[in-house]
Amino acid sequence: MLAGYTGKILFVNLTEMSVTVQDLDEDLARNFIGGYGIGAKILYEMMPVGADPLGPENILGFITGPCTGTRAFFGARYTLVHKSPVTGGWNDANSGGYFGPELKKAGFDAVFISGKAEKPVYLLIMDGKVQIKEATHLWGKDTKETWELLKTELNLPKLRVVAIGPAGEKLSLMSCPINDGHRAPGRGGGGAVMGSKNLKAIAVYGTGKITMADPEKVTEINKQIAANIKKNPGAQAFGTLGTGSGTAVSALNGDSPVKNWAGVGIIDYGEEAAEKLGAASLDVHKVKKYACFNCPLGCGAEYKVKSGRWPLEATERPEYETSCSFGALLLNSEADAVLMCNEICNRYGLDTISTGATIAWAMECYSKGILAREELDGIDLTWGNGEAIVAITQKIADQEGCGAVLAHGSAYAAKVWGKGEEFLQTASGIELPMHDPRLGPGLARTYQYDPTPGRHVKGGIGLAQAFGAFPDKYNYSNTGPMDVAATASQEVENCAGFCTFMMNGGVMDAKEQYLAAVTGMPFSQEETLKTGKRILNMRHAFNLREGFKPSDFTISLRAVGKPPLTAGPLKDVEIDVEQLAENFFTHMDWDTETGKPSLESLQELGGLEEVIRDLYGK
Repeated sequence: MLAGYTGKILFVNLTEMSVTVQDLDEDLARNFIGGYGIGAKILYEMMPVGADPLGPENILGFITGPCTGTRAFFGARYTLVHKSPVTGGWNDANSGGYFGPELKKAGFDAVFISGKAEKPVYLLIMDGKVQIKEATHLWGKDTKETWELLKTELNLPKLRVVAIGPAGEKLSLMSCPINDGHRAPGRGGGGAVMGSKNLKAIAVYGTGKITMADPEKVTEINKQIAANIKKNPGAQAFGTLGTGSGTAVSALNGDSPVKNWAGVGIIDYGEEAAEKLGAASLDVHKVKKYACFNCPLGCGAEYKVKSGRWPLEATERPEYETSCSFGALLLNSEADAVLMCNEICNRYGLDTISTGATIAWAMECYSKGILAREELDGIDLTWGNGEAIVAITQKIADQEGCGAVLAHGSAYAAKVWGKGEEFLQTASGIELPMHDPRLGPGLARTYQYDPTPGRHVKGGIGLAQAFGAFPDKYNYSNTGPMDVAATASQEVENCAGFCTFMMNGGVMDAKEQYLAAVTGMPFSQEETLKTGKRILNMRHAFNLREGFKPSDFTISLRAVGKPPLTAGPLKDVEIDVEQLAENFFTHMDWDTETGKPSLESLQELGGLEEVIRDLYGK
């Protein structure tokens, strides 16, 4: 087996209460790397077409990459895969912390779970041994309580746990599992899928060692990255303030959506409000910093809120996406409200992006008289009202009153209540992330047409455009080659187990160098392009087999400047997302009407025999 892998995959059927261990096929690892690459291949092979996302046939996968848990810097990520109960198609989301590395130390590259247990259970994985254990006593506990109870119950202080909270147990479509008490593969309803299987948690503990083909080379790359970080003030600031280091700037320069995507930061929100939610201001509550496994930056921080409306004994600094979704998106500058909402979401297991965005939708509906105060259980959901924001977040977490509807997202609420659809800000039914395509137009293509819709971590040229890399970014004439190359690069980075903030290390080909040094297989940038396109085609094929075509993937018009804003840095911007998509599809050799990849392109990439058989009968 290639170095960097344990060589073992765990399959659990909760209906049969059975556990099976299979060897990881080396060709699978070479062709699809890890993470959602391997996940997409296995789900495509094993899951029946048309499976109910909340039914026993849906398969839930937790998958590491070859660099996860090694000495390679930034190698802490694992990926959650499943069919999404939100979009009805392919879903993946990744998370950092320590769960992924511990799963590998416990002996497995991945665990795939199917079926449904008769009563709540959790998986215990310890040094290659697996048990399905009763979790009735854990049902109803929040994610942090669950972790602490399992550590005590098993007498393992260093136990790592990924768990759902009450939101996942109640099948909220915005729910997600939480690992390490605050890290989350947040998007697409993974918590509901876990809850539908009566799977409360996976607990892992291992003492195994992960081999590397060339540990000296890994050390050499680490030293180069550490030296670059040390002399780079921007990287140092990121390590000190984390993803919230740019929150205030983003709220004013057009990066952050404001007032449910209808506002202008410098006009509707203002500099003073923006500064209140920047990490520099929030860090008055900072107790200590923390880092994911083997991270040289350490972008996280633990807080203690000693007084005020919502004192918190131990909580976490909100990430940028959280500060924006509960801040500028709602015209809220009340920092204590953001901190409290972050804590609620972490404990109950809720995606902060979708939760904040769903509140923004309800807030606009309320401001326009579409939702009455009585329909919101008497909550005065006016713009920027921190008390109201916390109150409705708690309602959503408890699925009490109006929260029972809002807990499933804004698109669900608009459908159930039969109104407010024109104010949804979604991509194929999932709330949009907190980076505005009107600043980085390539994001519109990624949000709408990636096989996992509505994600800002799926590569493409959008974020680079937003951060100033493409001065001519509104020229859509030839975006295909760059967009495909950037997407393929991110596919490999994600699937290898790396954090996207590896870019702070200043080594452009770090993932290729690390992959070669860890696994022992040569990995050039040309190989990144080919492998990334293969993985992208595998995810895309999952959706094609489910009956999706390009026209089924949607994005809210407001987010792409239809109509355009009339003031501010994004004034008069209207994105031609159709042209961006045509450029991308053409360069991928996908039919723009059907989405079907050409036979020649699939054959050239290799490793896609099942897709070729299903699409072309060969």
